[in-house]
Amino acid sequence: MPEQTTDQSNLDFLSFVDFAVGKTVDELPDVDPVSMRLVLALHRVTSALVYDLESAVHRPSGWSWPGFRVLFVLWLAGPCESKRVASLSGMSRSAVSALVNTLERDGLVTRQPSTGDRRAVDLDLTDAGHDAIVSTYSTHNKREQAWTEALTPSERLALIGLLEKLASGTAAQEAITRS
Repeated sequence: MPEQTTDQSNLDFLSFVDFAVGKTVDELPDVDPVSMRLVLALHRVTSALVYDLESAVHRPSGWSWPGFRVLFVLWLAGPCESKRVASLSGMSRSAVSALVNTLERDGLVTRQPSTGDRRAVDLDLTDAGHDAIVSTYSTHNKREQAWTEALTPSERLALIGLLEKLASGTAAQEAITRS
């Protein structure tokens, strides 16, 4: 086993990426360190961003990040079948179903049998659900602005383009069709 040269006590959430890549490449020389670094960095930034949004915006509003995603889809896409909400929010149908129980109990969402398919369920925001998502989204967007202000406007657009390209790649498409 290679000797440990980095003082692990000085590692933090982001510096762990460099440490992890270095240690992994030492033990597994065939690993692509650039791909590893990209995915680790992307995952860590995404995790920190979601944690920030959830703790600063969504939990104080009374729901979780997944609950926000369901409300957000219903707000923008309008009433739709549960499976469509799952698809648009990037969640499983079972996760949406469990969340809708809570959102319905809280008076934010209604659930009705679908007119097109009696096995399906249509979801819609209540007036209270609409008011909640609209009032919360302004705070949500302020946090988005705080996160993106580290980049210039052209860097933001470049990053959007790169992320969209990554999302349209073969591996991403395979993951989407699996869900």
